[in-house]
Amino acid sequence: MSCLILPGARVRAGKALSRAFPAPFRLPALPRVCAPPATRTFSVSRLAAATPKEDDDRPRFPKGFEAFGRPTGSNTGGRKDTRGTAKEESGEGEGENRGRGPRATEDENESGKKKGDDGPRGMCGDFSPGAGGKIPRPPPPMEIFRFKFTPNMVLLYGLPVAFLTWQFFSTMSADQEITWQEFRMNMLDKGFVDRLVVVNKNQVRVFLRPDAPQMQHRPGSPPATSSRYYFTIGSVESFERNLEIAQRELGIPQHEKIPVSYNNELSSLSVVLNFAPTLVLVGVLYYLSRRAGGGAGGSQGIFGIGKSRAKLFNQETDVKVKFKDVAGMDEAKEEIMEFVKFLKDPALYERLGAKIPKGAVLSGPPGTGKTLLAKATAGEAGVPFLSVSGSEFVEMFVGVGSSRVRDLFTNAKKHAPCIIFIDEIDAIGKARGRGGFAGGNDERESTLNQLLVEMDGFGSSEHVVVLAGTNRPDVLDPALLRPGRFDRHVAIDRPDIKGRVEIFKVHLKPIRSNEDMEKLARKLAALTPGFSGADVANVCNEAALIAARHLADSVTAKHFEAAIERVIAGLEKKSRVLSPEEKKIVAHHEAGHAVAGWFLQHAHPLLKVSIIPRGVGALGYAQYLPKEEYLHSTAQIVDMMCMTLGGRVAERIFFDSITTGAQDDLQKVTKMAYSTVMTYGMNPRLGNISYGAQDSPDQQQFQRPYSEQTATLIDEEARAIIAAAYERTTDLLTKRRAEVEKVAKLLLEKEVIGREDMISLLGPREWPETGNYVEYLGTPEQGAGAREIVENLKKDLKDASDAPTPPPPSA
Repeated sequence: MSCLILPGARVRAGKALSRAFPAPFRLPALPRVCAPPATRTFSVSRLAAATPKEDDDRPRFPKGFEAFGRPTGSNTGGRKDTRGTAKEESGEGEGENRGRGPRATEDENESGKKKGDDGPRGMCGDFSPGAGGKIPRPPPPMEIFRFKFTPNMVLLYGLPVAFLTWQFFSTMSADQEITWQEFRMNMLDKGFVDRLVVVNKNQVRVFLRPDAPQMQHRPGSPPATSSRYYFTIGSVESFERNLEIAQRELGIPQHEKIPVSYNNELSSLSVVLNFAPTLVLVGVLYYLSRRAGGGAGGSQGIFGIGKSRAKLFNQETDVKVKFKDVAGMDEAKEEIMEFVKFLKDPALYERLGAKIPKGAVLSGPPGTGKTLLAKATAGEAGVPFLSVSGSEFVEMFVGVGSSRVRDLFTNAKKHAPCIIFIDEIDAIGKARGRGGFAGGNDERESTLNQLLVEMDGFGSSEHVVVLAGTNRPDVLDPALLRPGRFDRHVAIDRPDIKGRVEIFKVHLKPIRSNEDMEKLARKLAALTPGFSGADVANVCNEAALIAARHLADSVTAKHFEAAIERVIAGLEKKSRVLSPEEKKIVAHHEAGHAVAGWFLQHAHPLLKVSIIPRGVGALGYAQYLPKEEYLHSTAQIVDMMCMTLGGRVAERIFFDSITTGAQDDLQKVTKMAYSTVMTYGMNPRLGNISYGAQDSPDQQQFQRPYSEQTATLIDEEARAIIAAAYERTTDLLTKRRAEVEKVAKLLLEKEVIGREDMISLLGPREWPETGNYVEYLGTPEQGAGAREIVENLKKDLKDASDAPTPPPPSA
């Protein structure tokens, strides 16, 4: 072996080691000096000790050669060599720097270098910059060559590879293919054929005599090493005919003719093709089972089909929604926060003998914040929170729903105390016996029964609270809603004007606007009566989108008003161009609504009238501000019906004809008329009787709860109410014909008019505005006139009360 010794090092290296390094890392040519045999040692243990750990971010090198990439400086100077062999060879103490060589030379000691400042230590000793320059560090190895084999990967890739390998070597048999001519000239004519075998009617296998020489059936080819050959035939009949002719020409007697046998063999490829449909079917079924069992809840495949799909949230889970983000539902938030407080500190309640409620149902219209409240609970509960949807219990297999309910509560008991939230519980909690078939098996009923047992049965836990959300509490099973299961029913209704102010404040925080957020929230809350929390969030988002569409720097009040119109009436249809006659009819129709409401005491205050087509079929719309009232009298309902019929009456007065534009108005009027007769008991002929709401989901009955005579009476009274309202509206608009004409002309000119325009045309209303209109909408744009009117009316009333009472007339 050749020796390559660097200054200050005594290492023996072979050619194999030098070839292990890439070209850029070959050491420079140095004078070959052979050291004494005693010093030519190679410390494998020292090189092994320099191997970096797995979690080290430094580049990796071949085992035993890591020192070639060790950087210079003091970053490695503090490490101790714990290898015993390295200590013995170095001859230094335990605190020796690993950046230095095994033994320093006298030149190094005189140079005054500090420990740890040496250059990178190589295979042959130290190689400092002063001795020959830095050695560049090699790049890290390619990570793509690292595989982590699992049993599934072995089965998935190993079996096909093994099969293809076996197929390849099995086809490399000793048989060699020839042609009929080669068979005739080189074998049959020379008498070397022992027997023939026809395989699968398309191939003839030739077996030669043992004494036959090795054949060279093609010129220039080497002699064959096998005595078995085969050739392909078109049909058995043609082969037999050609063989008979050939043997007759050769004069072979009958008893010496070549024996021919027939055989049917199955190749591995044919076997695979025969089983291919079955394998494909099994693969498809396996894939579908994996998707059915692993979607949205895990990857356990068909074996996890009965496992719960609930998602676990805890303090470490990043849930961004907190209780401070929930506004407009203070009472419901307090109810839910009480559950959280009980689970965090149960001793506070148990010392007084109180028990935590088993569960609570959050019910209300869509978009009121039931799921949002549950998210806030998960974000601040401080206890494990399991969330699942009611539809995830139902599966195509029988018994899966019950199994998932059991698994859900088993996991909840393991993490107790904890909270379970079942969203849209009406998917499994509908009342039993409705809509089912007698004698059949309803999977939802089985799931519901298991849920009832888990919530309040022998194995129920006191430290597992169940919250549920639904839009239809009226269809839930009574056994599910009884105390002991869902003890509390938390109704979350649409927020009032104060609640909408709080919700707008939450959703206006990320909006970039120069408006006064407090005033803006109050104004928007007044402009959005009946909006839910989801509608409020949609308005704020639409306003930001409209501002971005117009390349605005900030979102202004006009953008919010446009967003409210977008949500209420739909998208503005600029492409829908009305003819002048249609536009005139629409203007008078909307003017009839506005004027009728303006001169009726109990009609809603008007905000805006427009004849711009919006939405699917709306050619115009009028925006009103409903009062925050929960009780309605007969006079209020009649005034609302008259205002709704104002458009149809205006068409009859001005054009002496009616159009289809009043379809929505007639539906509203019909509903109000039947409600006064059937639901509210406001008709003197029927009396104080309520037959229930017509659109109630419980009214799926084949028989009415009243007789045919009563049904006829209901229809007569509803028609009479609508006819009286129509006549009253006709008298009002006939008397106010000039006012309707003024409003219609202004609509044709401006297309959109507001409250201030109505005041300038018709004067102030005779009745002061009540409710929260002036309080929340007192802006210079639309509320100044109304506020001034109210103040003047209050002053007049005060002057009238302060005036002296006139003496009674003398008899």
